[in-house]
Amino acid sequence: MNASVSHAARPTEFGRIFPPDEAWLAGQPPEQILLPELPIIDPHHHLWYHPGFRYLLEEFGADTGSGHNVIATVHAEAMSAYRTDGPTELRPVGETEFVANLAEASDAAGGPTKVAAGIIGRADFGLGAEIVDNVIEHHIAAGQGRFRGLRFGASWDASAEIELSHPDSRAHMLAEPAIRDCVRAVADRDLSLDLWILSPQLADAAELADAIPELRLVLNHCGAPLGFGPYATDRAEHFATWARGIREVAERPNVVCKLGGLLATAAAFDYRTAPTPPSSEELAALWLPWFETCIDAFGPKRCMFESNFPVDKMGTGYATLWNTFKRLAAGASKTELASMFSDTARRTYRL
Repeated sequence: MNASVSHAARPTEFGRIFPPDEAWLAGQPPEQILLPELPIIDPHHHLWYHPGFRYLLEEFGADTGSGHNVIATVHAEAMSAYRTDGPTELRPVGETEFVANLAEASDAAGGPTKVAAGIIGRADFGLGAEIVDNVIEHHIAAGQGRFRGLRFGASWDASAEIELSHPDSRAHMLAEPAIRDCVRAVADRDLSLDLWILSPQLADAAELADAIPELRLVLNHCGAPLGFGPYATDRAEHFATWARGIREVAERPNVVCKLGGLLATAAAFDYRTAPTPPSSEELAALWLPWFETCIDAFGPKRCMFESNFPVDKMGTGYATLWNTFKRLAAGASKTELASMFSDTARRTYRL
């Protein structure tokens, strides 16, 4: 792709979240919706209001209403709408309150999509298991029956160029006894743990799944295969390393995999420099090696396609993204399609 091409208001580096360039997205070729009746549960999106970047019911509704049969969604924590007073450890509970209220408003308005039928929150695992368990109790109360688990942002890379590293993360933190005690607190509540790590950390994820086999562990974003910074070269070698890590994690039966998020990690498509957004056919061709590897390793019953919106809206529209997923699932049986597009999410998050 021609790296000299750019467009206004696009990021200059990967690893940062920017509002989508709506004018650029408008250049994406309109597409006929594939398999329009196939029920979809979008198991990973965000609702937020960050300075200069609003993505709430109006914006998300325009996306989910773009043609696909999205019957329900799961909100993943986004460090938004925190409480501004009270105990510091309980401030993330404000996001669960906020999203639950949005979900109630959406239900009251009617429509085909149950927005935030499940809510995934956040707790600071650095505070210890007892405090984390108390935070979980407050999330459950705030969630109005929708709270389903926590997401642990443990993404870390040794390179300063990888700005996807999560605040306070560090090498091999998943092996730390205090962190594992917090994870056990999640498992003891029969909740799921979404895990946001980067591809070099996949072996750590496998060890965590072994250490707490009763845990329902959800690997986010295909294990985040990286394609920028030091990973922009020797791509075949990095792909092979990532694929070995995916197969290792998939050997653990208590792990499921979210299929998506590749735009954010720059695994194949450089949305920063593309003169126009890609078609679903183009994206499917680019992403096939990663998705095929994950589906082969985990099997359809432990895979679920995710939008990761509005993060991935930096590179594609919602209708095109789900067409891409449907192309990537071409050849799957009806049962396999049902698993990857709704049933795995329904089972994992007890919707």
